[in-house]
Amino acid sequence: MTSGISPAAERTTRFHTPVAANTRLRELVARGARVLPLVVDRPTESGLDSDTPPAYGQVGRTGVALDSIDDMRVLLSGIPLDKVSLTLSVDAVAAPLILLYQLVAEEQGVPAERLRGSVRNDVLKEFITPGGTCLFPPAPSMRLTRDVLRYCRTGLPRWDVVSVCGHQLAEAGADPAQEVAFALTNGIAYVRTAAAAGVFVPRLALCLADGGNQAAVLAKFRAARRIWTRAMVEQFGPDRAGRAVLRRRVPSPWGVAAPRTGRPWPRADDSQEIEAAAVTLMDDIEGLGGAVRAVERRFQSTALSADIRPPGLPRVATPGPEAHAAHRRQTERLAKLRAWRVQSAVDDALIRLERAARVDQNVMVPMRSALAASATVGEICETLRAVWGTYPSLPGGR
Repeated sequence: MTSGISPAAERTTRFHTPVAANTRLRELVARGARVLPLVVDRPTESGLDSDTPPAYGQVGRTGVALDSIDDMRVLLSGIPLDKVSLTLSVDAVAAPLILLYQLVAEEQGVPAERLRGSVRNDVLKEFITPGGTCLFPPAPSMRLTRDVLRYCRTGLPRWDVVSVCGHQLAEAGADPAQEVAFALTNGIAYVRTAAAAGVFVPRLALCLADGGNQAAVLAKFRAARRIWTRAMVEQFGPDRAGRAVLRRRVPSPWGVAAPRTGRPWPRADDSQEIEAAAVTLMDDIEGLGGAVRAVERRFQSTALSADIRPPGLPRVATPGPEAHAAHRRQTERLAKLRAWRVQSAVDDALIRLERAARVDQNVMVPMRSALAASATVGEICETLRAVWGTYPSLPGGR
């Protein structure tokens, strides 16, 4: 998810159906792979069921559609879950997908303490980058992140549940100082959230872009490491600071190179200049009340001026026969699921989820019950949207 997976490897899991994705995952395991990357399609990533009108033409287009526990069962059939580690490239919809993975593993007889995996789950980045999937406003999104951290501490102790994606900020137009500042303030926000929930984060992956001049890359990483170490020790003390794992990320698999903006930062000793500029930005964000409040005021997204942003992902072509077929298959699967499930059990579980979302209870427990009763990912997200609201799009943007 964050390193060691090439764009080509990511494309190996971009299939239209759980059946096809399962075939490919089995092939990877047979060849000795023990880390399995998984990319979901845009509707799943956006918390939408495949049979909803906005999903038409997008089902299975850039990844596998995972609407329910049925799809996760098919996807993981025959995979030795106690011997592999799954990496989920998702953010806002991380919570239900983690739970679906755990539920299917338990059906296969694999206890939670033997499950290994990681999920990106960098929700703050989604509010900054153009085209980000923002299911809920920033504060509820961080509340959900808190619940995931608290649940996984005991429910999935070997899972890494946050990875900060600075490289995607660079792809959105951030210069080195902005990339470092925005990524680190996001990381600090996650650690603060974990600490407030009584959870210690011993290691946090911070992924920075690896494009451009090698000396500039090294300077950026040196600056980030110094800032992070100092911030953690000052805010949490040397015993609870944990450590950051800085990882390099190659340019986007879509072929959009991170643009050079502002200073080119050409010299290796420019790490001090990057550090100074990043610290100034971080102080500005802290003055606004931290990363979450700054996101609410669109501080980071407006700092990336529109004229330097890359054009974004390739335009989606008019849905063709494959898109029609993928949509039809998933629609039929959902119809069968809803016909065979016990609807009263689903309704009761969703009511409990709604109640938990309205008060300060961990929503992961009722969410797990709803998913086990065959509630869909879209129904889970719609229930939470009804309580937490949605995030308004940028004018002329998302």
